[in-house]
Amino acid sequence: MMDITIRKAVDNDIDAIVNIYDKIHTAEEKGEMTIGWMRNIYPVCETAENALTKGELFTLLLKQESGTERIAASAIINQKQLPAYALADWHYQANDSEIMVLHTLTIDPDLKCRNLGSRFVSFYEQYALLHDCHYLRIDTQEKNENARRFYDKLGYQTASIVSCDFNGIKKISTCAVGLPRQSNPPQTFAKPPASRA
Repeated sequence: MMDITIRKAVDNDIDAIVNIYDKIHTAEEKGEMTIGWMRNIYPVCETAENALTKGELFTLLLKQESGTERIAASAIINQKQLPAYALADWHYQANDSEIMVLHTLTIDPDLKCRNLGSRFVSFYEQYALLHDCHYLRIDTQEKNENARRFYDKLGYQTASIVSCDFNGIKKISTCAVGLPRQSNPPQTFAKPPASRA
């Protein structure tokens, strides 16, 4: 099993996170993947910096053979739901205080097929439970078929497909994705790794 650490991001992580954004934009421009994001619109450096400032940016560090750690993935985790979520037909209605949302999950394209996305989602689920949030929500663009299959494989279901403007990208169809059941907290689970200063 790969040696990974998931923690809150720090200032020194921003360049590596933005580099992953750029790799994803380049791959999409070459037709190697379909996400629906747009270079210079979303996600950009400001996306990461704003989330870092709010304490909502997380990174997955992969230990390399040399013993050094490499940022392999990032995501934003918070309780902010897109306005389009109000139009979704969620399987369970919940108070905003009970909902945790995963945004902008990015995996370095050079490190795909290593189960890093599943590890990050597992961390997100535990993080939500630690914050007494038993309703989990995610969004992805309708055309991002790989992400939709990935979340489906993990037990998430599409609640609705809603047209909206998303972070400066006009008129997209976004999938509101959530667990089809309420998550029950396990008896015990590890706390997320502490932030490194």
